[in-house]
Amino acid sequence: MYSLPLRSVFIGGRWVAPRATGTIAVENPATQHQIAEVPDCDSADVWHAVDAARSALPGWSATGPAERGAALTALREALLEHQEGLARTVTREMGSPITFARRVQTGLPVKVLDGFIDELAAATAQERIGHSLVVREPIGVAAAITPWNYPLHQAVAKIGAALAAGCTLVLKPSELAPLSAYALTRIIEGIGLPPGVFNLVPGRGSTTGAALAADDGVDVVSFTGSLEAGRKIGAAAAQSVKRTCLELGGKSATVVLSDADLATAVEDGVHSALHNAGQTCSARTRLLVPRHRLDEALDVARAVVAAYVPGDPEDPACLLGPLASAQQRERVLAHLELAARSGARQVAGPGRPERLPHLGHYVAPSIWTGVSPSSPLALEEIFGPVLAVMAFGDDEEAVSLANHSDYGLAATVWSADTDRALSVARRLQVGQVDINDAKFNAAAPFGGFRQSGVGRELGRHGIQEFQEVKSLQLPA
Repeated sequence: MYSLPLRSVFIGGRWVAPRATGTIAVENPATQHQIAEVPDCDSADVWHAVDAARSALPGWSATGPAERGAALTALREALLEHQEGLARTVTREMGSPITFARRVQTGLPVKVLDGFIDELAAATAQERIGHSLVVREPIGVAAAITPWNYPLHQAVAKIGAALAAGCTLVLKPSELAPLSAYALTRIIEGIGLPPGVFNLVPGRGSTTGAALAADDGVDVVSFTGSLEAGRKIGAAAAQSVKRTCLELGGKSATVVLSDADLATAVEDGVHSALHNAGQTCSARTRLLVPRHRLDEALDVARAVVAAYVPGDPEDPACLLGPLASAQQRERVLAHLELAARSGARQVAGPGRPERLPHLGHYVAPSIWTGVSPSSPLALEEIFGPVLAVMAFGDDEEAVSLANHSDYGLAATVWSADTDRALSVARRLQVGQVDINDAKFNAAAPFGGFRQSGVGRELGRHGIQEFQEVKSLQLPA
């Protein structure tokens, strides 16, 4: 893996000293030891990076699909070459178990780039509508503000789409997990993009991220993070009426219909809720099962959760690592205390306290039932290893329960009858629905309804978030 110049920022094709003097300590959440320190950039660094991106925009926006596709292909190959080092970096900076980091944290970005490469020609193609020629053009300079839970994947999803569209960009990674962004920047440096096409400025969301969102030199902001932060980003961007793409979270459901293979469906639902310690925006943290099969479902869920023993995320056998920060741990524990006071019943976890490692921001996995549909446990994104199991009587009630949320990101519907599952899926107010064991499609649009955000990522639709549409009326 490349050495990382952690005291520098990457602007205009060079590693340079930041103009800000502050720094941010990076902690390994499994050991609570500081492992690095990165710059805490300010508005002067943001202005410098945006200016570099704007200077590079005429040249990069004039390139064609072939040149952009070649850059994405080079990035894809470099990610594969450095996949193990990247996986270890993600594990150390945010606690994702190494096996999951290899398979998803670093494997998914490669598939995301495949989707962009395959869809690039279609995403940039012109079309004829009557006597008008409709063309797509790069929107301009993009600000990419990424989260800590999937730090590499989210960076690649935004960078790949922006580059494919012909935009230049500035990346601001989460202050909790900036090291994979530094590693990615080293890789991007090696593929030979023109200076200024890609820039990196680390820092806090409240300062660096806010400055990026408000900068008049930025034309589009792509943000993934919390609902609260997304509202602030949207408000700042609105001052200059710049486009925003906001992916803000969810409270997704696994819907197990009465004719489904219950054991398989429940096992899948538990895994979805607990992988990455529940720190996934599309995690299906509500499991909806037929009322007459509730006890059976709880038995299956208990058996599955028993394998999720908190442990060292660098151990390949580990399924459950720490939460990413002390603040996140305290937030999850507060939710669990509230759930107990609200009358919900804990039916699995946390087990004996001594099973938790002595160091690290660990929370034992837990399963709850007797959850009121109007309670915080059923409505709020907890972002921890917590699953609410809820019962329904018929398909109509299942749909009503699944839609009883301010979010609308994802869902899964299980049924032995695909047509029945599709009928339910069409009534769910979410951005993507898996039918039974359907696999994630990294080329299909990803995003949500309502407070899950605005816009779509991945594939053709993700590229088009970074484009403007122009109509050219031709003479008869």
